[in-house]
Amino acid sequence: MTRLTDHFSLDELTQSETAARRRIDNTPSPAIIENLTRTAQTLEQVRALLGSRPVLVSSGYRSPALNAAVGGAANSAHMTGLAGDFICPGFGSPLEICRKIAASNIGFQQMILEGTWVHLAIPATGEKPARQILTANFGPGATTYANGLA
Repeated sequence: MTRLTDHFSLDELTQSETAARRRIDNTPSPAIIENLTRTAQTLEQVRALLGSRPVLVSSGYRSPALNAAVGGAANSAHMTGLAGDFICPGFGSPLEICRKIAASNIGFQQMILEGTWVHLAIPATGEKPARQILTANFGPGATTYANGLA
């Protein structure tokens, strides 16, 4: 198992039940592995912020084929290894996690409260963190996003 950081492995940030079930190759390139390492480093900051409680990643890297299969956004940061979806049950709800990250100095590009999980994207190398905060609204039709936390 390839460790990216103390608490996150390459396997953890590339695993996908959908990819396994549909036989979709979700192998990242070396450049994407570099991005995943930076994502894991940011998730380590999140873990420390949340009292060093385990952060459970449900989605990290997605190949373009996998991203399409799961209905991801066409420009998803997951496809470049710059995003992770996670929960931290030992800390609290996704809303509580988002509030804690928003109040921190963690340099994220985008954070979305996705209902039952948190989506956190980091900026590309050399980019300044935008720290965009959104809340997803799941209703009939397409998912919409509102600025800020609900």
